[in-house]
Amino acid sequence: MRLVVQKFGGSSVANAQRIMAAARRAIRAKQEGNQVIVVVSARGDTTDELIELAKEITEQPPAREMDMLLSTGEQISIALMAMAIQALGERAISFTGAQVGIVTDSTHTKARIKSISTARMRQALAEGQIVIVAGFQGIDENWNITTLGRGGSDTTAVALAAVMKHDAGEPGVSTPGYSDVGCEIYTDVDGVYTTDPRIVPEARKMDFISYDEMLELASVGAGVMHSRSIEFGKKFDVPIHVRSSFSDAEGTWIVPEAEWMRDVVVCGAALGRDEARISLNGVPDQPGVSHRVFAAMADHHIVVDMIAQNVGEGGKAAIGFTVLGNELPEALRVLRPLAAELGASIEFDEQVSKVSIVGTGMRTHSGVAERMFAALAAENVNMKMITTADIKISVLVSRKEGVKALRAVHQAFGLGQPRPGAGQPGGKGNHQFQRRPVGAVSPKTNRDLAALTQQLASMEDIVVSDVLLDTDQGRITIFGLPDKPGCCSRVFQAVASAGIIVDMIVQNLSLGRTELSFSVPQADLDRALKVTREVVAVLDPTTRVAADADIARLFVHGVGMRTHTGVARRMFGALAERGINISMINTSEVRISVVVDRARGEEALVCLKEAFNLV
Repeated sequence: MRLVVQKFGGSSVANAQRIMAAARRAIRAKQEGNQVIVVVSARGDTTDELIELAKEITEQPPAREMDMLLSTGEQISIALMAMAIQALGERAISFTGAQVGIVTDSTHTKARIKSISTARMRQALAEGQIVIVAGFQGIDENWNITTLGRGGSDTTAVALAAVMKHDAGEPGVSTPGYSDVGCEIYTDVDGVYTTDPRIVPEARKMDFISYDEMLELASVGAGVMHSRSIEFGKKFDVPIHVRSSFSDAEGTWIVPEAEWMRDVVVCGAALGRDEARISLNGVPDQPGVSHRVFAAMADHHIVVDMIAQNVGEGGKAAIGFTVLGNELPEALRVLRPLAAELGASIEFDEQVSKVSIVGTGMRTHSGVAERMFAALAAENVNMKMITTADIKISVLVSRKEGVKALRAVHQAFGLGQPRPGAGQPGGKGNHQFQRRPVGAVSPKTNRDLAALTQQLASMEDIVVSDVLLDTDQGRITIFGLPDKPGCCSRVFQAVASAGIIVDMIVQNLSLGRTELSFSVPQADLDRALKVTREVVAVLDPTTRVAADADIARLFVHGVGMRTHTGVARRMFGALAERGINISMINTSEVRISVVVDRARGEEALVCLKEAFNLV
């Protein structure tokens, strides 16, 4: 038997007509032989209206009471949806998050799911009912109502699909087995586009995208889905179909990575408008400093995105990072006493945006960064920060230049043109993944069964899959590069022209000058140094360039790397306890990378594996 979880967002249930249309979709899915769970959001602007109502009472409403208030929006939707289905002649029953057994932690307004009970849903499904569940909400272990924060209804839907797929049900109770479980996300767009079509009209809908690519795009501003829901899909092997509420057009499938996807260098670009940049200048270049900074942020549940820590000089270093614009005041409140203790100064800029490109093909194709930077330089767009990851490159630009920058990189990579997986007929573009039944991914050993059971009992915990060590790279560092459009592009054009592959890139703006570091293969280090010095001498003869062959890079891979505020804290804390200094940091949705002294690389590898229980 197949189970379908359908999620309808606020615009899809905004009025009675749309609720009836969604109800008909659910009924049609049931008539096709599926059991159906429907997850709904609050109608239209209900959540915003409730927030405004709270502000009429107090400017700082208690978080617990806000959850109590906001949860009512979804309760209205589930009752109306159940009524609509019943009015159309099918049986349906509605449940709040608490009634269905969604247990979360106690972090009000942005709680995380700890576990979900399937018993009540299974019973209702077995009775032939369509189950309607309130998205965005749960209950903590003290029976307090909680809400899940941004994208909470998407998270609810994919989490329900995951737990129904893998949970065996109550001991001793006969429960139906599902040959296939899918999750359909109905929204006001007809799929995932190469970028926001409201900004770039030539943006193209993608037919398929991998979990990792979607994770990276979601994290950098693609608003179709939130990162946490994609994390559930990847962790529990749930294909996700994003499609329109208003048509039957085929949408976008978010699925495991396929071989053909690696031929596509860049699959999409995104603009994160609501960013704020913080730079701690003059921090001591010694073990434990990064840990103290990011532990303080994690303690206050502030999610840090781009992290760019450059090579220290004269015993001092600069740590730059971004946070959501609305979290800047709290971040500054947390950091100011710490900066004073460290003898550091704080710079911040709330008028910035983040432009990113994503694609699995970056792993095997060179010159991607150079191409992106050249496109920005051609538009006279200055880059304030650069971070790179396995399949993503992000740059921070002035907010007023964000749209121009997005359009430039979208055009530079030809993302508006048909390609495999995005509108190209025939060949690889018609790739069809095989939906894998439960048996295909079910654990084969008692140990695997125990691991899966543990994951289901702590659904949103961090899952770190591996820690890797690379000692085959050297580093080039440019100290005090002029902060002008085109300077970085000139450097990488020269390096690319020399046939040198660049991997990790970190640029951080500090006190009006840019510090730029990048890694290259050890065999190319001397040539890279020569080429870089030649181009920098033309840009600014006072700028200094150095090379370092004695580095080791460590990569921590996993699911939930960025949305869990404690990942960096655990990683940096483990290294600090061993007295291992971090000289560079780079982050993404699926990987955190650090550079340490080569002599301590093996020791760092062991301590990180211990920290994430991989030994």
